[in-house]
Parts: sequence; C-alpha cells; structure tokens
Amino acid sequence: MAPITQARNLLRTCPLCEAVCGLDITLDADDHVTSVRGDRSDPFSKGFICPKGASFGHLDEDPDRVTEPLIRDRATGAWRAATWDEAFDYITARFPAVVAEHGNQSAAAYLGNPNAHTVAGALYVPMLLRALGTKNIYSASTADQMPKQVASGLMFGDPLTVPVPDLDRTDYLLMLGANPLESNGSLCTAPDFPGRLKALRARGGRFVVVDPRVTRTAKLADEHLFIRPGSDAYLLFGIVHTLFAEQLTDLRVDVTGVDELRATAAAFDPDTVAARTGVPASTIVRLARELAAAPTAAVYARIGTCTAEFGTITQWLVDAINALTGNLDSPGGAMFATAAAGGIPRTKPFRAGRWTSRVRELPEAMGELPVATLADEITTPGEGQIRALVTVAGNPVLSAPSGARLDEAFARLDFMVSVDRYVNETTRHADVILPPPRPTQSPHYDFALLQFAVRNYTRYSRPLVPLGDRPSEPAVLARLAAALTGRPHNGSDGMDPLTAMDELVIAGLLHKAGLAERRGDLIGENSTEQRIDLMLRLGPYGEWNGGTLNLQALLDNPHGIDLGPLRPRLPGVLRTASGRVDLAPQPLLDDVARMRARLADEAPEIVLIGRRQLRSNNSWMHNIAPLVSGSNRCTLHINPADVARLGLGDQAVVKSAAGTLTVPLEPTEAIMPGVVSLPHGWGHADSGQTVARAHAGVNANVLTDDSVVDAPSGNAVFNGVPVTLTPA
Repeated sequence: MAPITQARNLLRTCPLCEAVCGLDITLDADDHVTSVRGDRSDPFSKGFICPKGASFGHLDEDPDRVTEPLIRDRATGAWRAATWDEAFDYITARFPAVVAEHGNQSAAAYLGNPNAHTVAGALYVPMLLRALGTKNIYSASTADQMPKQVASGLMFGDPLTVPVPDLDRTDYLLMLGANPLESNGSLCTAPDFPGRLKALRARGGRFVVVDPRVTRTAKLADEHLFIRPGSDAYLLFGIVHTLFAEQLTDLRVDVTGVDELRATAAAFDPDTVAARTGVPASTIVRLARELAAAPTAAVYARIGTCTAEFGTITQWLVDAINALTGNLDSPGGAMFATAAAGGIPRTKPFRAGRWTSRVRELPEAMGELPVATLADEITTPGEGQIRALVTVAGNPVLSAPSGARLDEAFARLDFMVSVDRYVNETTRHADVILPPPRPTQSPHYDFALLQFAVRNYTRYSRPLVPLGDRPSEPAVLARLAAALTGRPHNGSDGMDPLTAMDELVIAGLLHKAGLAERRGDLIGENSTEQRIDLMLRLGPYGEWNGGTLNLQALLDNPHGIDLGPLRPRLPGVLRTASGRVDLAPQPLLDDVARMRARLADEAPEIVLIGRRQLRSNNSWMHNIAPLVSGSNRCTLHINPADVARLGLGDQAVVKSAAGTLTVPLEPTEAIMPGVVSLPHGWGHADSGQTVARAHAGVNANVLTDDSVVDAPSGNAVFNGVPVTLTPA
C-alpha cells in the first residue's frame, strides 16, 4: 500500500465521557491530530463537542504518556523500559508465584472508569478477571454508580436494566444531584445535554434542579432548590407520601409492593422531612402535585445522590416515583434503551451480597466488593490477605475514599501490574506498567453506554492510525491473562492468547444461538471485529434476529445509525422472580430503619460535597494543558457568610474524621451556607505527569472516610462528609 502523503479527515466516537459524541478528526501525513470538530452528520450528537472532545488530539499524543512497557526496580524505585516479551516474562515469573504461595484470594483487581469507554474494557477485561480466579474485584463503580445498579437490580431483576429520562419528549424533569452541563450526563447517555434541556423548556416543559449548589445546570432550570447534602432520600419519601396521601398515583405498569411502599412512606410526611432536607413542606407537596399533573414527567438523580449514605434508597425512590406517577416505561417518562449489541440477558433475578469482604464483611454487588475496603484487605494479615494486584486504567489513590491509606497499602504489595497510559499516583507503585495504544490506534464501540442512551443509536469506529509493531489493547489484556496464570503469553504453544480467547467466545455464542454453522459468515479485520459483528447480528436489530444490522452496516454508515426513539419494553426486560416491577424490595425496606433513626440527628455545622468540572473527568485528564486552564480550579467553594462567621482568610484548614487539608477558598453565593465543595480527582504532587504536577491541587479523598458506606451497595460516601474549618 502506498504511503499516505497528505492530511485526511476521519471519523470516530469520542471516548472521553458518557455523551458518545461523534468526532470529525483531521490527521496529517505523519498521523498527528491537527484538528477535532464535532461530526455534524452524526444523527445523535449532531456536531456537539465539549472542551474534552476538542482536546482529543492533545490526549492522544501526550508527551508524558507511557509508550513502552516499564519495569520498576524495587530497591531504587527507578523505571526502565522493557520489550513486551520481557515485561510479560517478568509477570509470568512473579505473579503466579505469589498466588501459588498464598492462594487465589491473595490476588485482586481494580478497574478504573475508562474501561467503560473502550472495546477492550468491555470484551476482554471480564476474561482477564476470570483468569485471576479471585473474588477480590474492585472498581470505580463502588465510588460512583453502584447504588443505581443495585436499586435497578432489585426493582427490575437486572442491574443493567436502568431507566433513563426520555429527555426529548418529557414535559417535566426533576433532577437531583446531577450537573450534566459540566459532566455531559451520567447513566444517561445524551450528547448535547444542554441543548436537550433548552429544547425541553422551549417546547413549554418545566425543569427543576435540586442541589446544594447553584450549578451551571441549575442556572438553566426553571427552578432551583437548595437541599442539605445526603438528604435526597428524605425529600423523595416526602413526595411518595404525598402521592399516596392525596391519591395522586397512576400506576400503568404491573407492580408488586404498593402497600408495603405506602406503609413505609407513612413515617416521612412532608413536615417531618422538611426539617431534615431544608426544603419547605409546601414545596415538597407542590413537587409531588406537579409530577402527577404533568402530561409526561421523569425524575433523574445521579452521582451527587449515589455517593451519599442512603444512595440506594434514593435511586429506588426515583423509579418508584416514576412508576407511581404513570411515567415508567412510557414516552416522555423514564424508559429503557434498546442497545444494538448488549450483553447476554440474565436468567436469574439479581441478588447482592452473595459473598462479603474478608475484613469488614461488606456486601458483593455485581461481582465486585466495595473499593472502600480495599486498603483493609491489603493491610490486614490472615488467610486471603491481598498480596498481588492488577489495575486497569484506574487511579484509586485519588478516586477512592481515604486515598492516603491506599497509597500506603499499595506500597506493601508483593507484586503489582498496571495497564495504564501514565505513571500516576497509583501506578507508581506497580512493578510493571503495560501501556495501551493511543486512542487513535484503537477501535471504538460503546457497549456499556448505549444501554443508557436517551435515543436508540449505534456507531462503530475503526482505528484511525496503524498499531505498528506494538500489540493492541485486547492483545495486551489477553497476554496478561495468560501471564498471570503462568501460561505462554506469546503463542509459543501454537495458540495466540487473543485468538484463542475470541474463538472460545464466538464458538460459545454461536452454539447457544444454534448457529454454529454460521461461523464463516462473520466479517472483520480481526477476531475482535468478528465478535462485534456476531453481537450485532444476534442483537435486537440484528440480521440473525429478524433485523438487518451487522458490522458491515456500521462500516457503511460511519457517522452512526439512528435506531429511533425509546419504546416501551416492559415486561420483556424484567428478570424479577414475580415477572413484575418490585416497588418494595425487602433489602431496601430493611435499610429504611437507618433513615428513620437519622431523622432526630442534629445536622453537622458544615459538610463537604464534591464538584463536577467541565474540563475534567475524574483524575486522568489533568495532564492536558488546555483542560487545566480556566474554571478548572482546585478550590474550596464556600458561602461568604461562612467565611465571615468562621473568620477565614484566603485559605482554610479543613479537617474530617479521616484527614486534614489546607485549601484555598473561593467564596460564592452559589453554594448554600453550611456546605463546602471540593472537586474530585486532584492531588497530583506525586504524579509522573508534568502538567498535572504543576497544577497539583489537593486530593479531596484525604477527607472522605472509607469506614462510611451506603449499606445495600457498599458504595463510598463522598457527599455530606462532616468537616470543620479553621483559619490557615
């Protein structure tokens, strides 16, 4: 093939957040990204782009990224470059020996947020975890969305059956603890979220935001209500109480547990919960009436409510209200997306707590243990103590609670492997770092995020730039899985690990579908693409399922394919034992006792909450110069009245039960008195990233306490953390 000698425009999906925006990328003859624009022909994003997407080229070629395997000398801490074979040989020699000495449960894995945005994370990380053979699996999910998934699992039988607001058709949207004008949406895949909210208002709809801060999203709303952090579940119970008391319910789906929910809500009348939430009782009653009266309505709550003490109860009540008002699984309400290439449907109802963590006996959920207890499992001696760790695209030292404890714990491990593009606060403890390719060298399909899209849609992007002589990310994970178990990682036994892994999966899916003879029909440049082709063909729009969709259709439509608005899916997606929506799951009814006990508690004088930033995504985009400028400042938002009352200056010492920080203050009327806010993911003083280290900030998770979790899900609590402030 003749060499490319001129610039060209190529298309792909942005992998940097949950909005799945289409990008139109210009590459020069040397495969450098020279410009990034929104893809105006993408039927879902229609040209929308945010500062993160516009900086895709800077991330792709970050000079601080790891480009070849690194091995750390434990005696000196120095890194040396290694070949791929050398790195995998080193892992094969060391990791299995630790497990052989201490048992399978001495191994653990931690998965970071970027895994949800990659083909490799969706298709090959699960196989890597099976190779580890341990119950010690941790991820960013228990620092983020696990309450939503546990609530959905208990109500609908499947934790991935998550209702999303039908933004483009709703007449009334009540939003709690979410700031999509900064985050671009979360567990609600909606490119150009700002435009969709403006369209809601333009067509005469109403939009209400409940948040302890006047966020950018709140400024766009018809109404903003301050609420005390961590009290969202009380507010929602007050709405449920009103719906029953005023006979405003309008159930349109088949449910169980109505009487149990009514009885449980009896203790949370609007007058009672007003004292806890700071929202007047008359306002709570009005919200219930407005939700019931609107032609269509949806309640949506996200990370601010998940990362609180009653996160799972809050998520349960969100969808209980959607059901009680007749808006569950109904156009304009809360609906379920139909992903073109989803996973294998569950055959049994979801159940959490199938096993517990060794030290604190915290519950498993979706095969994971809470990251809040990872440090305990490493530092506490005894059978099953974690001694070897694999991290994939994660930085829990900054993103998990009590980050300082994890920093110390990782230093004690016998062996650690990280698949990561950076030497960061976590991976600096690794013995081996295996870098993934540049984003332009990887394919893209959103297996996870399109399950939560506000419109059914599909799009596949092939790599824009050749891999050269380095392995793909799927190949890295497949070879790592082999090395961790002591098997040949380079095909020396005549079996390439990646090909073997893919053929096993393809054969199994074809056999289950009764289509084993169709193996030769699958297309693709490699076995990864053939797996994608198979999933599309077997999916709800697939040509082997009565439709027309396959990989070729996506290759022929590089801007993506609009599959239509959300449509009702109940009872088909339910996996509950009764076959109906469960409005009163027993584990959540049991947890309400904790809420009732808190009603009489005196509120702390000041509490800490987190903060989303438009140019940031957790801890991994702070090495991009254009993204750390402007509004991305690691400051403590505080109401001016609190500054004056506490006699504070430009800085303050912030102290919690877990730790102490000295932080610059940014007084603002946009935050309610008695609440302070720090952004998440900063604290890069020990980073190997030049720009991030120059804009280090402080790690908010020095202040969060890993001993406090949401009981049903084990999710960490980052919002509503009691703190004291004194002058610096």
